[in-house]
Amino acid sequence: MTDNSLSSARVRSLAARMLFSALALSAGLLAAAPASAFDFFDVARRARELAGEKYKAPTSQLPKELRDLKYAEYQQIQPKRDKYLWADGRTAFQIAFHHPGMAFDLPVKINEIDAEGVREIKYDPADFDFGPRQVDPKLLRGLGFAGFRILYPLNDPAKRDDELASFLGASYFRVVGKGQVYGVSARGLAIDTAVPSGEEFPRFREFWIARPANSDKHVVIYALLDSPRATGAYRFTITPGEDTLVDVRSRVYLRAPVAKLGIASMASMYLYGATQPSGTANYRPELHDSDGLAFHAGNGEWLWRPLNNPRRLANSSFMVENPRGFGLQQRARDFRQYEDLDDRYDLRPTLWVEPAGNWGKGRVELVEIPTADETNDNIVAFWVPENPPKPGTALEMNYTLRWTRNEAGLQDPKLARVLQTRRSVGETRGTDLIRRPDGSTAFLIDFSAPAPAKPKDPPLPVSLNFSTGGNADVLENSLRRNPVTGGWRVTLRIKVKDPAKPVEMRAGLVNGQNPVSETWSYQLPGYETGE
Repeated sequence: MTDNSLSSARVRSLAARMLFSALALSAGLLAAAPASAFDFFDVARRARELAGEKYKAPTSQLPKELRDLKYAEYQQIQPKRDKYLWADGRTAFQIAFHHPGMAFDLPVKINEIDAEGVREIKYDPADFDFGPRQVDPKLLRGLGFAGFRILYPLNDPAKRDDELASFLGASYFRVVGKGQVYGVSARGLAIDTAVPSGEEFPRFREFWIARPANSDKHVVIYALLDSPRATGAYRFTITPGEDTLVDVRSRVYLRAPVAKLGIASMASMYLYGATQPSGTANYRPELHDSDGLAFHAGNGEWLWRPLNNPRRLANSSFMVENPRGFGLQQRARDFRQYEDLDDRYDLRPTLWVEPAGNWGKGRVELVEIPTADETNDNIVAFWVPENPPKPGTALEMNYTLRWTRNEAGLQDPKLARVLQTRRSVGETRGTDLIRRPDGSTAFLIDFSAPAPAKPKDPPLPVSLNFSTGGNADVLENSLRRNPVTGGWRVTLRIKVKDPAKPVEMRAGLVNGQNPVSETWSYQLPGYETGE
């Protein structure tokens, strides 16, 4: 089994547990997870108590032989299949553990919840195959686990070891649905991302994995988060399928104030694509895990923001009250847009956040970080509440994470969607019909057609609503039918005034005064003079 889950980069009283165990045995419940013996409130109590204590930084005892491993060497360290948790086959789920190595040097405590109560799963180096290398067993004593994978017959009912999810590193985890491959990562919490004082990376220090009942189609994971300025309790209910859903319940406590608290954070990679073609010849036309940020605002507006790989760090904020959804999407789904048989970027999932209840005022924030290759997660998105909790008080944020390839299914079907954004050198056609660059930057945006009020009604007449900031002169701003897609094509040509400053643009289709498409929003990054 291979693991592509790495990223730049996760009781009640004994009497109560004994009582539940007795009831469970008398009822013949051999595999049901005892919610009354251990639940979210147990983890929340630990998080609250931990927040009142001084932070204790974890220490690593990883030997040099494992710390200095290359990625391919680390991949060779695999748990033995007969040592998977729940390998007995009575539940469709299995758990395989990540061994410490490389930068994954801090152990996490992992517990199992079953009908008999809660027990810690002990690390044993004999449960792992270390490949061709020989490691002194004395150096491995008490190392612990770096994380774990969840396995499930996701694509083939006869194959129990399809990877469904992986928890590895800080508070990162990745999940896939049917026919998907690992791409965008989720995070439990982000603190001070892109803040000059530096980012803090909370980590899941302990997990509790509830053994599913034999017929269960979901698995429940509890996690305790810790960092110098925050603690947190999490419950993840993971339901695999065409779209895999992760219902998240979280309660966060601050030890000290933070500048920026990132809720439902996610990290992805954008190297180049249609909006920013590769500067060197490459057989892959596009290379990214996600190609845009989308969100559904509380006022009903849908927005689509294509991503950049900027030369300098870029930070964008979108003020929203009570967001209905947001996420990093992979809309380019045609294999020919990537031509990569190994990494299959066309199969990378979209990660969509669906808030539970009203989140109030805040902002969706997008951070774009320069990267020279595809090994770095250089795109980060999250929700920042306008009023973070005061130290000692709880912030409870609940939401569902949807890992999907059906981006159109997330949106109002009546609205036109942005199908693609292409950026190129601007050109004009001379009297001799030859196209020549004119020093401008051009954008071609294809929208689908908005749906008419009734299926048999004629297509809606539309016009273009376009705006830009003051750092560009607009040389062309046109809209015409696209007979190939049946939708509409917008052509923009702009002349940047100050190349050191960014240019913000917005475009959308309207019928009269009524929006009939999502809003296309784009930032042309600014570059330092002389770059």
